[in-house]
Amino acid sequence: MLEEEYQLDYFKSQGLVRKICTKCGAAYWTRDPERETCGDAPCEPYSFIGNPVFEPHTLDEMREAFLSFFERHGHTRIERYPVVARWRDDIYLTIASIADFQPFVTSGLVPPPANPLTISQPCIRLNDLDSVGRSGRHLTLFEMMAHHAFNSPTEDIYWKDRTVEFCDQFLASIGADLKMVTFKEHPWIGGGNAGASVEVLIAGLEVATLVFMSYTREPNDQEPVELEGELYYPMKMRIVDTGYGLERITWASRGSPTVYDAVFPSMVSHLMQSAGLEHLLDNKEFTKILGLNAKFAGLMDISGANLYQLRRKVADAIDVPLDKLDRMITPIEKIYAIADHTRCLAYMLGDCVVPSNVKEGYLARLVIRRTLRMMSDLDLKDTLADLVEMQMRTIGPDSFEQSVAVVREIIDRETEKYAATLARGARTVQRLAKSYKKKSERIPLQEVVTLYDSHGIPPEMIKEIAAQEGAVVEIPDDFYSQIADIHSENRPEKAEDPMAKFRERAGGLPETRPLYYEQPASFEFEAMVIDAFEGYVVLDQTLFYPEGGGQPSDTGTLVTAETVARVENVVKLGNVILHKVQGAPLKRGERVKGILDEERRRSLMRHHTATHILLRAAQEVLGAHIHQAGAQKGSETSRLDIRHFKHITPEELARIEVRANEIVMENYPVYISLENRTRAEQKYGFGLYQGGVPPGKEIRVVQMAGDVQACAGTHCRSTGEVGPIAVLRVEHIQDGFERLEFSAGIAAIYAMQHLKDLVSASAETLSVQQENLPSSVTRFFTEWKEQRKEIERLQEKVVELEVNQLKGEEIGGFEAVIKEIDLPPKELVALASRVAESGKVAVLAGGTDRVHAVVASPTDDLNAAEIIREVCAALGGKGGGKPTLAQGSGQDASMIDEALARGRALIASKLNV
Repeated sequence: MLEEEYQLDYFKSQGLVRKICTKCGAAYWTRDPERETCGDAPCEPYSFIGNPVFEPHTLDEMREAFLSFFERHGHTRIERYPVVARWRDDIYLTIASIADFQPFVTSGLVPPPANPLTISQPCIRLNDLDSVGRSGRHLTLFEMMAHHAFNSPTEDIYWKDRTVEFCDQFLASIGADLKMVTFKEHPWIGGGNAGASVEVLIAGLEVATLVFMSYTREPNDQEPVELEGELYYPMKMRIVDTGYGLERITWASRGSPTVYDAVFPSMVSHLMQSAGLEHLLDNKEFTKILGLNAKFAGLMDISGANLYQLRRKVADAIDVPLDKLDRMITPIEKIYAIADHTRCLAYMLGDCVVPSNVKEGYLARLVIRRTLRMMSDLDLKDTLADLVEMQMRTIGPDSFEQSVAVVREIIDRETEKYAATLARGARTVQRLAKSYKKKSERIPLQEVVTLYDSHGIPPEMIKEIAAQEGAVVEIPDDFYSQIADIHSENRPEKAEDPMAKFRERAGGLPETRPLYYEQPASFEFEAMVIDAFEGYVVLDQTLFYPEGGGQPSDTGTLVTAETVARVENVVKLGNVILHKVQGAPLKRGERVKGILDEERRRSLMRHHTATHILLRAAQEVLGAHIHQAGAQKGSETSRLDIRHFKHITPEELARIEVRANEIVMENYPVYISLENRTRAEQKYGFGLYQGGVPPGKEIRVVQMAGDVQACAGTHCRSTGEVGPIAVLRVEHIQDGFERLEFSAGIAAIYAMQHLKDLVSASAETLSVQQENLPSSVTRFFTEWKEQRKEIERLQEKVVELEVNQLKGEEIGGFEAVIKEIDLPPKELVALASRVAESGKVAVLAGGTDRVHAVVASPTDDLNAAEIIREVCAALGGKGGGKPTLAQGSGQDASMIDEALARGRALIASKLNV
């Protein structure tokens, strides 16, 4: 970034001078001309510990001081956004306050909710997960207090000088000595944007970052600059993106040894007691070492570094033996991490994240299991559910969408799953460790990652078991941070675009008027052909709904005075709608009459509206955490995938179906409107985005029976038009996801009639009344099981009789039973196994339509697998198995004698006869 980007009039008017840090070489601005370092750790150790640099504030007091300050200076206070970024399709969690306004506000597409504004946004970043508890300053969840100004070509709010002035004024208002404050130049690049930035430092601690977003990767007609090897272009928007660390500023106001002591004083105290470590707080040596360690803990950023080496640096700096420091500090570091992680989980689960193996659910499970591991190491008396509930009640349960009771249930289930994972995982790791020890190789890190990702086995457990088995594995100190980084962004694989070759042509055509929104109850229309190419027709307007949002396209016909063309599929490219047609070709300029397949359209409308109704019913029955994970609408059946932390029970499913049909019978009107995105989000919340995040300045909002969604599909005019909704089945598709398959309207009646026919036919087959069917089926099934046991007993008896009657022949000192026996495959295998148990070799074959053959041997030396391959080859088939038992089959029954002879000959050759 050019040096002139930082030559601010405010710096010069206030007497700040630009200097170069003698330790890190970075440029910074200061009011102290004698200063030599930039003020950042590790260039400067923390000096506020035991010597606060701000007036004492609690977390709540500091948040209010910040927001009130900016309100007094013309900013509008905005309520926090959820920590799960449902308005984004590129990230899962809210990682910064500016993320609330990306990409639509920052691109200038939609206006901000206020301008300028101030907010205190809880943010979650897991890329420093392994540093939490160790560095004294890292947190998984932190509140980014911010003020933002969105400057456009038509509106200039304020820019760099006023932003830095606000920073000085706020810090002074909470008691800072501005001579201690430094502004370190630190160009910012991220998310396709860039800009000048300064880090605000005091007493060795970074308390804020002031970013001036003014460049974009998107090419435009402005002169670009090169940043880190990439070209960036000046933006039309110039955005003030500030971030003040609430927890860090509170910490600096308390002067406590770590940020955790300042933010979680009661929780840390509670955890110390729960772990039986409270006596350490009265140990003068411990408190002294803890304080000294904290002053140099800025060194403990273990990203890409070695924890042992970092710990040694701290030990040397405070003149304490390394082993003593490690022994004293490690338990308290885990206490701090648990305090942090439980608050993070309170926000994640309270904001309706459902733990799973994908997306934000994966990240929640990552934090849960890491916390459980540390709790086990400390042998805490509390449960994880207890600790998270404590955090939720401290924050305020009303701050969350999800209830404390449901959060407790989620955590209890995750705790049970984790215990089961550990029980299964031990055997898996033992097998892996033995395999690599046998090869005299280290267990590769990728194996550890796979075991964690696919089986949930923690790296600490892998290391312990590997050591017990004599295998070697090296786990990086920032393992969890690396895993979190891999899973923190949505990186969908780019599928091949089947319509790519038509996009340029479609882009040059006028927009198609979507009559399906203007006339939702119409099924015929007139239009003009704008273009026709390669089986596609573009009209100036259309009632045909294009495929999208899980709803299939309409079908129907296009009729002219001379031709009829069948519309088989409809797609949308940008704002141009293409009709895939079969039949006589249509020409540009022709007038056509479009006729939709009416019953198909009505059925699709019913099923799409029913999807909204069913989601609402599931939320009412199961809880606020229910969010749509996918949907596919059809004319006969549809499916709705939802995020849920356990299997849906039959009783819950029945309640969902009843509630859905109650909503139908209550005949709520369906309201559809086109609304400004920002106003819609403020009015309805981010539950709007159930089926994905639609683009554009305005979004189409569909409301019914309390359900509000951004949705582009076609819908009934009221819930009553949907008709009956029949939930056909529920399926557990993967951990944390349930699938409801259902039918609506006439299709639901057909589905219920089909079930009725099945019941009737079953009752008729059993010659019982339908109401007696369950008891009769139970009786018949019980009898069948008893008969099956009796059959198996008799089959064992047959095998015994056959064994007693079989006579063998002597081959090279072995007795061999080589015989054709007509028995079912299962009995034939049992018979051969019994023969082998008696110390004999068995080569048995039998059958008519298809011959089954078995070889069993009391010793590996004869290798039954080799013999069976030879036997089955003679039968025209294949076989295989273990050295002591192998089987196969072939189609040529006329070759049984030949096959047995080959088996005899191979045994003889193996025994050198």
